[in-house]
Amino acid sequence: MRIIDTPLAALRLQYRIARFPLQLIEQRVFARMEAEAPSRLFYERSFGLLDAVVGNILGDRKIQRGGAALARRSDALGRAAQLDADAEGQQQRSRADLKARNEEATKDWQDALATKQQKVEDARTVAEERKRAAEDFAARRTAEAKKRADDLAAQRTRSAEATKRDEHAKIRANEQQAANAAKSKLDDAGAKRSEANAKRTQADRIEDLADEEKRKRQAARADNK
Repeated sequence: MRIIDTPLAALRLQYRIARFPLQLIEQRVFARMEAEAPSRLFYERSFGLLDAVVGNILGDRKIQRGGAALARRSDALGRAAQLDADAEGQQQRSRADLKARNEEATKDWQDALATKQQKVEDARTVAEERKRAAEDFAARRTAEAKKRADDLAAQRTRSAEATKRDEHAKIRANEQQAANAAKSKLDDAGAKRSEANAKRTQADRIEDLADEEKRKRQAARADNK
């Protein structure tokens, strides 16, 4: 044994004694925590770096290699925990976006349905008013025609009936136009809902992939242990 080896051996022994309380804390306290707990990762990484540096200085390869391995393991678990957190955040944002789009599509559909109902009601009201107006007009024309000659009365009656037919045709055309506009809005709302469902399916797929990746990492960590 060289002369220089004697003080190094003493220092290695002293360091092993000094690190015993730190090792005891790691075994009794931090080892009971989750493997990816931030406080445990910080302590193990610090402990590992200390062993790696001191072991290298004192020439204690066992402590140096063990400390380096512990530091690398803590770094790997920290990165994995960060990846899991990022994936969870992405899933939460995807779910929030999907919920907002679904709510928007539902509101658009409800608005379109309400608009259609209102337009149909308005068209019906207008139709009734025009019908009453046409009937009043026809009645007046008929009453006036009765005061004239039979031929003139018949002519006025035919004119009133023709006017009624034209008014009814206009009413039906307006009702059809209102129904077509409402149907177009309902179709748009249905398209938005289909898009929201497609994005929800995609978000579920992303979540499944993230869960599968997490299970693989956990299985890999279990195998490494």
